[in-house]
Amino acid sequence: MFTFEYEPNDAYPFDRIQLSHEMLVEHMPYLRGRLGYYPMPSRALPLYRREKEQYDTAAFPVVLDEDLQSDLGFLPLNAEASYGRLSLMQAGELPSPRDIVIYRTLPNEMPRVAGVITAERQTPLSHVNLRAIQDSIPNAFITEATTQKDIIGLLGKLVYYEVNRNGYELRAADAAEVDSYFASIRPTTTQSPRRDLSVKTARPLHAIGFEDGAIFGVKTSNLATLHTLDFPEGTIPDGFGVPFHFYDVFMQHNGFYDVARELIAGDAFMSDRDVRVDQLEAFRKSIQTGGMPGWMMVALGEIQASFPEGQGIRCRSSTNNEDLPGFSGAGLYDSYTHQTDEGHLAETIKQVFASLWNFRAFEERAFYRIDHFTTAMGVLVHPNFKDESANGVAVTDDILYQTKGNYYLNTQVGEDLVTHPDGTSIPEELLLDWWRPQDTKIMRRSSLAQGNALLLSEGHLGLMHACLGKIHSRFARLYGKSINDPAFAMEIEYKVTREGTLAIKQARPWVF
Repeated sequence: MFTFEYEPNDAYPFDRIQLSHEMLVEHMPYLRGRLGYYPMPSRALPLYRREKEQYDTAAFPVVLDEDLQSDLGFLPLNAEASYGRLSLMQAGELPSPRDIVIYRTLPNEMPRVAGVITAERQTPLSHVNLRAIQDSIPNAFITEATTQKDIIGLLGKLVYYEVNRNGYELRAADAAEVDSYFASIRPTTTQSPRRDLSVKTARPLHAIGFEDGAIFGVKTSNLATLHTLDFPEGTIPDGFGVPFHFYDVFMQHNGFYDVARELIAGDAFMSDRDVRVDQLEAFRKSIQTGGMPGWMMVALGEIQASFPEGQGIRCRSSTNNEDLPGFSGAGLYDSYTHQTDEGHLAETIKQVFASLWNFRAFEERAFYRIDHFTTAMGVLVHPNFKDESANGVAVTDDILYQTKGNYYLNTQVGEDLVTHPDGTSIPEELLLDWWRPQDTKIMRRSSLAQGNALLLSEGHLGLMHACLGKIHSRFARLYGKSINDPAFAMEIEYKVTREGTLAIKQARPWVF
């Protein structure tokens, strides 16, 4: 099936559409019986609805968004190939790094795996898919994957799994193939993330630069850099960066580095995954109840006192092991909101510190042979967004459909996060033209939106267009890339606040 369409702001009457169809088929006979008309939602769709009686008797079909979505049987989220054991995962079940997992719906959090298949359509900007891209593992939506005989017949067996843009291959494999594959993809030497402990005080974002990622974490330094791009007031949240020095002193103050080394040296810890899960959980609880030096309590108390009374404070992980070119670390670590009735801000900061020892983060570092003890946790502190009307993720290139000259945007209602989607909810999906923001192509509408309304207004899209252009250009230069480099793009997380303001809360390199 092929479709033809016009520019988003064009709306032609039925007789012109009928003539277009006849001429296309006449000059391309292959299209006879295979060509339908797609009325663009912006202006052509309302005209089609007014003239629907004429279209109902036409010799060609009309294809609407719901038609395009209803028969979608395969969607490649990440085109790669790997080996592993094919496993159908149940709710709450923990996969291993050598599992090629089948999920009915994608979980919000998942440790490293060898490949992903889901029976429900995914959002390409979820943290799980960003991990798939980062780890170079295949990931696809395959309709009825949990019931197809050619898939289910391989459950529990070693398989080869490949995803490309036109389909997938899934076949039996032998142990030698699997062992050889995993030996080839794992680094052979230990990697030590850059960590600068020389800065011993927290700083407001306006006093932090792009070059300070090794002090405060890249998430913090990139958000601070956004403050230099002359965006409208309120677009970028104000806040503070807590440096790695605080985490390092806290861990030494409580003897937690020694505890971690004893854990890792244990035979049962390294050989038994369930033991690792349990002992890491107990270690995190110890970190959350650890004591802080007096000077640190004073410093964090001053940050807390700088926020208005009644304002929730968001404390976000900002490590030297995420948001890097070639390694996003998306979803590895946790962020928390400090509510006004939760006492000292230090209690929430300790929760963020503890998340450096999440099972999924530990497993990822272990696979890549990243030194656990040079990995450090900083904290990005800013006002909490509450009751936002929408949230979303944008990339400064079309990373899904691979069209040229478009930004790719996913947006969802309220706090149903695009990065951690709720069940089978479908986000709004737009392609925003690089040069003409008014030429917005609606790929999908949100399953949670009221009627056919878009979640981003014309004003939001206009501001988003300006922001994405500036972000791409500035960070391309900072990362030493050409703005036209096809292998460089930036990923941006944003909110539409309950007051209707577009707020950008994160920027990091997209991992190709």
